[in-house]
Amino acid sequence: MITKLKKLVMGIVFFAGLIPSSAHAFGLEEFDKSLNEFIEPFTTLYSNTVFTAVTINGQDLPLIVVWLAMGSIFCTFYFKFINFRGFKTALKIVRGDYTKKGDAGEVSHFQALTAALSGTVGLGNIGGVAVAISLGGPGATVWMILVGLFGMSAKFAECTLGVKYRIVHEDGSVSGGPMYYLKHGFAEKGMPKLGLGLAIFFSICCVFASFGGGNIFQISQTVQQFQIVAEGHTDFFVNYRWAFGLIIAIIVGLVIIGGIRSIANVTSKLVPVMCIFYLLAATSILLGYYEQVPEAFMSIINGAFTPEAGYGGLIGVMIQGMRRATFSNEAGIGSAPIAHAAVKTDEPATEGLVSLLEPFIDTVVVCTMTALVIVITGVYQDGTNLSGVKLTSEAFSSVYSWFPIVLAIAVLLFAVSTMITWSYYGIKAWTFLFGESKTMEITYKLLFCCVTVIGATMSLTQVVNFADAANFSMAIPNIIGIFVLAPVVGQCLKSFMGKIDSGEIKSNREIAAAKSAE
Repeated sequence: MITKLKKLVMGIVFFAGLIPSSAHAFGLEEFDKSLNEFIEPFTTLYSNTVFTAVTINGQDLPLIVVWLAMGSIFCTFYFKFINFRGFKTALKIVRGDYTKKGDAGEVSHFQALTAALSGTVGLGNIGGVAVAISLGGPGATVWMILVGLFGMSAKFAECTLGVKYRIVHEDGSVSGGPMYYLKHGFAEKGMPKLGLGLAIFFSICCVFASFGGGNIFQISQTVQQFQIVAEGHTDFFVNYRWAFGLIIAIIVGLVIIGGIRSIANVTSKLVPVMCIFYLLAATSILLGYYEQVPEAFMSIINGAFTPEAGYGGLIGVMIQGMRRATFSNEAGIGSAPIAHAAVKTDEPATEGLVSLLEPFIDTVVVCTMTALVIVITGVYQDGTNLSGVKLTSEAFSSVYSWFPIVLAIAVLLFAVSTMITWSYYGIKAWTFLFGESKTMEITYKLLFCCVTVIGATMSLTQVVNFADAANFSMAIPNIIGIFVLAPVVGQCLKSFMGKIDSGEIKSNREIAAAKSAE
């Protein structure tokens, strides 16, 4: 472990040391511009293809959003509204009611949940809601919530499959995710070549997404927020962005060197803290304006069905809500099953049930709180044309002048946690493509950390556009896999619930209560 850590840190520092000298030698801004221009034709074509849209009432609806919505709706009805009827059982599993010490895996149900949440709860919740409201009005929040509720069923299906078809290695480490259930699940169905092809396509997209949306986008947005806060006080975040990137790269490297167990140990502490930290700030504002909360709710509900004409009508509000919710909770994308596959359990359905809590926390809770603050403060109506993180920051700072500093810290925590989790997704996709070995793992980790330094230094707009498209490309093979393997998920659920009903699986709390009664 120490040797690996030394190699990783030395590699990051060596690479980062080249950035300042390279910038001086040939002008980093010119290189930035040239690289974006060079890859723009390819990235534009790919992005336009992935986000091909149909125009409804003057509003563009990307077909990939429809594809993801279809997967979520299908799962909700096929599994008989598991998103609602499985909620109570999911909470019991998270608190350890059905945990057994001898189960295979690397992390607890709670740790797997927080690891996956750290990849979804982030800038999409802070900025994505603001985008939806600025474009679709307050009513977009209702459609975000509905998509989140349906998305719970898709998460259940894909994460159950992630555990069902995972591979547990001799050293106890685990490899799982869509690439494994596409390969092995389709082989069971007599379609090995199709399954392998879909698995390879998914893995390639996942690697690119981990470098782009899971890394470059996160670090660049973090640097920008710190620049806003530090404006007029220091030029550090302007002239030494590479140094800031180096610091974050080393922090991320220190965590990911230990694999999923190290990642889970960090995220199980970081995710609750950052969510509570953010929600407390939102709650304090809502309490201060408690008289306006009912009016804000009515504005959100009325806006969903009788939107103001300026927001493009009912269809426009629906589309904006659907788009941002889909982008935020990633249900059906196929990223979460990679983290959930590492859980300690012999019952695949247990982790599927736990995972359905993700879209609820991500979209229904965090996004709704953000939306209420934006609506109550009314900043979306000020005509400032702010959007994304800046609009959210303005909403909070209208009450607390110091909030941009707090938001900068929140953005940093969200970004680092997202990077940590996406590095794990990328490692599993990378090793699926190039072989399960320590050499391949350390190679990817070094690349990932070096990309962090690059991302802090350069805009790389086209790289992020490509990675964003790659992210949603993952949904194409993943949803196909869910459709084909849905009966397998149903059997896993039936088996687990049947064991609970028969008494074969008993709650640890019930066992403890029975012993104390004796």
